[in-house]
Amino acid sequence: MRIVIGFLAIAVMITLVGCGTKNAKTTKAPKTSANKIAWYAMVVHPYFDQVKQGAVAFGKDSGVEVETQIGQEATQDNESANVEALAARGFKAFSIYPADASGANGLYEELTGRGCYVVSFGAPTKTPTTASFCVATDVKAAAMQATEALIKFMGGKGKILDVLELVEDPNTVLRREGIEEVVKKHPGVTIAQTVAGMTSVEESTTKIQDALAGQINNIDGIIATGYTPTVAVSTILAERNAKPGSKKIHFVGIDTDKVVLKAIKDGYVDATISQNPYGHGYISCSLLKHLQDGWKPKKGAYFINAGTVLVTKDNVDTYPSEVKAQTTKILGDLETKYLDPPK
Repeated sequence: MRIVIGFLAIAVMITLVGCGTKNAKTTKAPKTSANKIAWYAMVVHPYFDQVKQGAVAFGKDSGVEVETQIGQEATQDNESANVEALAARGFKAFSIYPADASGANGLYEELTGRGCYVVSFGAPTKTPTTASFCVATDVKAAAMQATEALIKFMGGKGKILDVLELVEDPNTVLRREGIEEVVKKHPGVTIAQTVAGMTSVEESTTKIQDALAGQINNIDGIIATGYTPTVAVSTILAERNAKPGSKKIHFVGIDTDKVVLKAIKDGYVDATISQNPYGHGYISCSLLKHLQDGWKPKKGAYFINAGTVLVTKDNVDTYPSEVKAQTTKILGDLETKYLDPPK
């Protein structure tokens, strides 16, 4: 998920310090360490819920105080105001989902200018950036993995309905590029139609149903690279593919909502891509503790791909262990692959 908004200058961010935080939701882990970390997400969302679990788990495991805060709006001004207020309270380390790929860098510059550390999770900002790391999914690679899997389910030929979320979102742009690159490699496959511009399951359901109504005899597979359209397609196909005599429409989505997993178990949906949101939270906080303890980013180390797993009927009950193994491996590599020790 990415929400794109306009650039917010640093001066405006400073003006907004302390504003808009009244209704922010916060939780704290017990403080048994001198380190202190603030974890921030824009709004309530299933993805952020899972990332938060990782951040909270790190706090419990390490004894580091991790305060989690969720904002009121998916905008850079709201994020900047809330995060600046946390900095004013003495936090020096921030795990942040950037509200805007460009605008968040202004906030990061303000924080790091005060001696704070920043690690982005979920999505990178534009470079150059003063964030030390970004822990996220390689979204283009994940979209390519999903498309290759879909084409295999389709038998290597047919027409695809490409369902995107927000075309203004930098991650959506990369996902679309990945899908189109894979399709070009398969002569028997084409994209029949692209549907985009959806922010809720309800909106996604309406747009996808409209597209299918006009293309139902022309569509062999559907690819969705956003959370809400994946839930919508899974719901639609669980009903359609269950009807005897209906043409089978293959589908690969992203994320692991219970609606999607049930549709996979029931055989109405082929697969989905599991990201590693728990790892996004846990790994980003672990990096921040290391930075506060004097570790430095290795030269060239910035983006940490937290990994993906293709979830099918064969591994729908066991895939969490595969995801956990990816997190464990990355944590084991932090001090050799991504960080240099204190001098």
